[in-house]
Amino acid sequence: MNPESALEGELLGENVAWEPWAPEEVASRLSETRARWYVVAGWALDLFVGRQTRPHDDIEIGVPAKSFPEIREALAEYDFDVVDSGRRWPLASDAFASTFQTWLRDSKTGVYHLDVFRDPHNGSEWICRRDERIRLPYEELICYSGKGIPYMSPEVVLLFKAKGPREKDQMDFEGVLPLLSPQQIDWLRVNLELVHPGHVWANAF
Repeated sequence: MNPESALEGELLGENVAWEPWAPEEVASRLSETRARWYVVAGWALDLFVGRQTRPHDDIEIGVPAKSFPEIREALAEYDFDVVDSGRRWPLASDAFASTFQTWLRDSKTGVYHLDVFRDPHNGSEWICRRDERIRLPYEELICYSGKGIPYMSPEVVLLFKAKGPREKDQMDFEGVLPLLSPQQIDWLRVNLELVHPGHVWANAF
């Protein structure tokens, strides 16, 4: 990697190889770590629903940023790359401090299996990276599937999906909304107005 590309990061091509682990495999591989972690994004909603509702190209988990070294230790046989905006850097890059995504890669095959989000936090309180006014105790943020797999509460997942909803995000919203409790809907309504005022999803409440 030349000095310029090291500064800007290596451009990720369209043929990045992903063989995402299933949530059960992630849970198995992290079963010995004491660090908090939780499935996020589309897979989190499927864990909430109780079944896989659509294909997933990858799998993401969130961890308190301070706990990332413990996650790395638990998955020591793999390499990690810092990833942001279609570029990647080595884990030791300065980009680590200014980004939140860390992709786990098989060093032999180059195939990626897991995306780890390093989330801001204050002790036992999760802080939303979109708006630090939005905070939740981890006891409220993290739910558990019937198999005991931790995942981000669905209303919080939907708040992240609202930023620039793609077709799959719209489908996720429509499929999950009827399953939310009144309290979860209220939380989503309030924070959607805070982060994305006038969002079209507000018309569904």
